[in-house]
Amino acid sequence: MKSQPAASDPFIPPLRSPLAVQLSLMMEKCIDCPKCKAQCDFLKQNGTPKFIAKNYDPENPEWLTLAFSCSLCGLCAAVCPVKLSPVELFLEMRREAVERGAAPLPGHKGIMAYEARGVSQKYSWYSLPAGCDTILFPGCTFSGTRMDTTIALYERLKQTIPNLGIVLDCCCKPSHDLGKNDYFHDMFEEMRAYLTDHGVTRVIVVCPNCYKVFKTYGKPLSVAPVYGLPELSADKDAKTSPAGKASPVAAIHDPCVLRNEPEIQASVRKLAGAAGFTLEEMHHSGKTTLCCGEGGSVGCVNSKLAQTWGERRKQEAANRRLLTYCAGCANFLNKKTPTDHILDAVFHPDDVTAGTRKVARAPMTYFNRIRLKRYVQNNHPAPVTRERTFTSIFAPAGNGSAKIKKILILAAVIAAIAGIRVSGILDNFDAETLRRTVASLGPLAPAAFILLYSLAPSLFMPGLPLTIAAGILFGSFWGVVYSITGATAGASLAFLISRYVARDWVAAKLSSPRWKKLDQSVEKNGWKIVAFTRLVPLFPFNLLNYAFGLTPIKFLPYAVTSFVCMLPACVAFIVFSSSFIDLLKGNISPAFVIGILLIVLVSLIPIMVRKFRPAQEKDLELS
Repeated sequence: MKSQPAASDPFIPPLRSPLAVQLSLMMEKCIDCPKCKAQCDFLKQNGTPKFIAKNYDPENPEWLTLAFSCSLCGLCAAVCPVKLSPVELFLEMRREAVERGAAPLPGHKGIMAYEARGVSQKYSWYSLPAGCDTILFPGCTFSGTRMDTTIALYERLKQTIPNLGIVLDCCCKPSHDLGKNDYFHDMFEEMRAYLTDHGVTRVIVVCPNCYKVFKTYGKPLSVAPVYGLPELSADKDAKTSPAGKASPVAAIHDPCVLRNEPEIQASVRKLAGAAGFTLEEMHHSGKTTLCCGEGGSVGCVNSKLAQTWGERRKQEAANRRLLTYCAGCANFLNKKTPTDHILDAVFHPDDVTAGTRKVARAPMTYFNRIRLKRYVQNNHPAPVTRERTFTSIFAPAGNGSAKIKKILILAAVIAAIAGIRVSGILDNFDAETLRRTVASLGPLAPAAFILLYSLAPSLFMPGLPLTIAAGILFGSFWGVVYSITGATAGASLAFLISRYVARDWVAAKLSSPRWKKLDQSVEKNGWKIVAFTRLVPLFPFNLLNYAFGLTPIKFLPYAVTSFVCMLPACVAFIVFSSSFIDLLKGNISPAFVIGILLIVLVSLIPIMVRKFRPAQEKDLELS
């Protein structure tokens, strides 16, 4: 097979490069030198690109999803002596995983939901004034965290570009990087076509990821980063230090997606100088810049590996304030070392210099995006506007239907309660009558209940409805006894099935780095990890029962710890539900109030555990 030359920029696939071509290219051209491994913890853990290509097995879940731990930052390409771009291989591996139904991974639900909001009718807004041929595209993260700077930027640009429009939408870069190729192209092409059909020829972007997407896929639209615009240089607003006072020292963190854009890098440094900063370059900057840790959504599935990038950047910063031009980088790195966005330095120089500049965090970021949309609607009415309602045929199924199902279930519950109240069924019926009826069945009723509860976890049935039913049927005391017995038996049964009956099947289901980390943490900390994961819901409960069967923990410590740590929630919900019939009759009993308070206390347990957990359990959560 004839090999294909690597793209000069690791983000840009000139055409859809088949995985087989990339595998062949790496096996043929990679010389197994240590340069890329020396720079990247992902390659240190998994081998050179040539080793990965030789051993890649799409039938093995570990290999199929391996690439989701690569940040796609392109540093490997920047240091490669034979000019290969291994990130192309890893992107194709991600696409292969999506095509085979193995991805996106469960950990990617959050980032996909974030992107889905960005392209939704609620958050999107297109405002195209008369004669508009240029738009500002601020992106999702910047506009949410820095609404005031976004408004100031738009107003500044409109002073010299009166017909400037603004588009609040998402470029869908997350889907691109997660390998959802068809969905990404469908969504981006619809946006691109709408803009070109309405006379837009130029897009001004704030976000580096948006810049790469528009530059790669947006033709005939031209794309311009805001940082090099003469409207922003604003020498009239340049900050100068008072006589005798030294300028603050800062270092520039170049976003990895723009490592091959020296003109943009130079423009940002010019802006920083105009804002009054004295710049000192870090070892890794420009073409060899480091990923902040957020690239490729690695943090969603392998947070510990993602954190290593931030730690490296913190070390290189060496107590210097960082300035960057990616809102995602700024947010991620600011948790490690003081970091500001360069546009904050332009529009709020005193706050940035003093280290007092505050930006919004979730959930306020979503509120800010709605406020920004309202601001544009109220202050910049335009003849052409729209909220985006387009949905790709490749969109994940079930999101809308799931909401409808929840609404229908809630409506059914309300209707059932209303029907019961109106029918008068409860007039001569109370909780004690029900429990005497159940008790008349003798040991059969408790035995049947415990058996059902014991089978539920193995069958991936939810346990909460059974717990609530126990409080109604058996009362506070026996409801707790029967529920905790069934729950412990069910957790133990799934554990034993995993360990002795269906080990291979369970192992195939649990192939992500998080589950591997669980195994390592259990080996190191034993029952403490069982307690931690029972109290803090980091993992799906029923799958967790199976997962522990693959770990080295012994059965007795597992069962005892599970019993103890499941008991508080069991007591809380049983006490609450034991008064449910009285509640239906309109009577608020002391048991109901106590139950509500206990549920609130139980819901606070994860917060307290996270606050005081040992260091090794922090590592588990980060994995």
